[in-house]
Amino acid sequence: MSNKELEVCGDDYSFLRQTSIPVLLNVKKTVKIVDLFCGCGGMSLGILEACRYLDLNFEIAFAVDNDVLTTDCFKTNFSHFISDKNNVKTEDIRNFFKLPLGSDFSDEEKVLAKSIGKIDILIGGPPCQGHSDLNNSTRRNDPKNELYLYMARAAEVLKPNHVIIENVTGAIHDKNQVVQKTANFLSYLGYQFSYIGNINLVRIGVPQYRKRLLLIASKKTQSNIAALEKKYVTEERDLKWAIGDLIDIDVKTFIDMPSNPSADNKKRISFLFEKNIFDLPDEQRPPCHRYKKHTYKSIYGRLRWEFPAPTITSGFYSMCMGRYVHPERQRTLTGHEAARIQFFPDYFDFTPAKRRTSLATIIGNAVPPKMSYVIAREILQYDI
Repeated sequence: MSNKELEVCGDDYSFLRQTSIPVLLNVKKTVKIVDLFCGCGGMSLGILEACRYLDLNFEIAFAVDNDVLTTDCFKTNFSHFISDKNNVKTEDIRNFFKLPLGSDFSDEEKVLAKSIGKIDILIGGPPCQGHSDLNNSTRRNDPKNELYLYMARAAEVLKPNHVIIENVTGAIHDKNQVVQKTANFLSYLGYQFSYIGNINLVRIGVPQYRKRLLLIASKKTQSNIAALEKKYVTEERDLKWAIGDLIDIDVKTFIDMPSNPSADNKKRISFLFEKNIFDLPDEQRPPCHRYKKHTYKSIYGRLRWEFPAPTITSGFYSMCMGRYVHPERQRTLTGHEAARIQFFPDYFDFTPAKRRTSLATIIGNAVPPKMSYVIAREILQYDI
C-alpha cells in the first residue's frame, strides 16, 4: 500500500511502522525547501510526506544546524533529496545572515541566495529553550531568543513562497517581541498570514500532549489553515497505539536499548510496580520533593497505556525528568519508543547519534513530522 493510500485510510499506524523509505511516484513538479535550525529533520520529513501524498517531488536546497551529530542525522536520512551535500551546514546561522532586517544584502547573503536559487518553502524551528516554561533562569529574556528574527531575514534574502516557523508557545511572550517583530516584517515584505497561534499536536494524531506556536505566511493565495486542528483532527492516539508492539522487541540496536537507572531510581521504579501505582509518593522521592511543596506530580511517574504520552523531551531516559517509566516494564522509555511518540517512522535512521545522551537530545528536540505534514498538505494544494 502506498503512503497516499495509507493516509487516505487514516492509517498513521502503518506509516510509523514502515521499515523502508517509500519511493516517489507519478511526480508532477518539485517542491524546493530551505530548513534552518533543521535538527534531525522532523519538519523536512513532514513536508516530504506531504509531497509524496500530493505526487510532488521534493528537494532540500539548504539546511543548517550548529550540532554536528544532528546534521549527520539529517544528511543520513535525506541524502536522496539534498541537491548539494555541501549545502547542509554545521554552523551558526549568523554566519550566513549577517545584517539586520531591512539592510542591503551582504556578500555572503548574495552568494547564498544565488547558489540556492528559487525556493518554495522556508521552514525553521529556532532554539526554544529561552522561551520554554521549563527555563526558570532566562525565560522571556534570553539572547538566543533573537535567533527567531533570522527567519525573517532569511525570508527577505531567499524570497520563498511560504514561511513556516514553529516554537514553544511561550515565544509569543518574549520581552523583545521576536514573534511580533518577525510577523510585522514579513507583512512588510508582502506575506499574508495563514495562521499565527498555538496548536496541540495530540489533536492531529501525534500520540503526546505537545503544544507549539506556529507562524505560517505565504506570498501566494492565502491558505485556509486558521482551523488547522479542526480540519485534520483525529481521535487521540494513546500510548499503546504508538508503542504497544515494541514492548518485547529484541534489543538488536542501540535505539532499542533501555537506560540503566541509578540504584535509587531502580528502587523507585520497583515501588511503582509493587504498589501498582502511577505517581510516586513524596516519601519515596529525593529530599527536594519530600520536604518541600512542589507541583511536579508527573516526575518519577509511570505512563499509562490508555492515554497519550506527556511531552517528550531530551530527558525521556530518566524518571527524574518526567513521567517516562514504561507502563508494563520496569524501565524508562527507549529511544525507539520516544521516536515513535514523536511521530518518526521506523525507517528513520538515528544511528549517527552514537551515544544515548546524544540520541535523547536529537529525539527530544525534534519537531513531530505530522505537524509540518498537515501544514504542507494545506499550502501546497494551491501550488499544484
